[in-house]
Amino acid sequence: MTDRDTPETPPKLVRNECGAFNMRIDRDGRWYYENSPIGRLPLVKLFSTVLSRDAEGTYWLTTPAERGTIEVEDAPFVAVEMEVSGTGPDQQIRLRTNIDQWVEVDRDHPIWLEERNGVGHDAAGGPTPYVHVRDGLNARIARSVYYDLVALAVEGKSGAETPPEKGTIGVWSMGQFFPLGSFSDET
Repeated sequence: MTDRDTPETPPKLVRNECGAFNMRIDRDGRWYYENSPIGRLPLVKLFSTVLSRDAEGTYWLTTPAERGTIEVEDAPFVAVEMEVSGTGPDQQIRLRTNIDQWVEVDRDHPIWLEERNGVGHDAAGGPTPYVHVRDGLNARIARSVYYDLVALAVEGKSGAETPPEKGTIGVWSMGQFFPLGSFSDET
């Protein structure tokens, strides 16, 4: 076999590690560069396409040429609108993020409530609702959208793939039941 017969190995991409990019995303999904808001949505959308989160929870902007960290106050995106079709287990829920990306709530894009250190960390003091968007990146569900979800909530019924506990309320989407909270029959 000659060198000509050997397939060429593609060149390794060497990225310049830049450290912190002096960018941040606040709790409301607003992007900042050097403490100035980035007001152009197309630019924010572009940055969001190269955003990732590693296993340690560090957020990165990664381009073919360089890579650097950015600060994310809570979640990089905010779910700001909801569309619903169907009912019961056949119901389909879609959430639109602040960067106009639609997320179908399903097994790969679940909704959940989170408390940190045993204390709710949303503005109202309760647990905060989230939806998984992609690749370890989540969206905080805006309070108004969460209220719309709660308005759709039903008590967990048997028939779910994983039956919810009695007293659990939640929503159906794509045949999955997503708990939003619980109540007690005790008075």
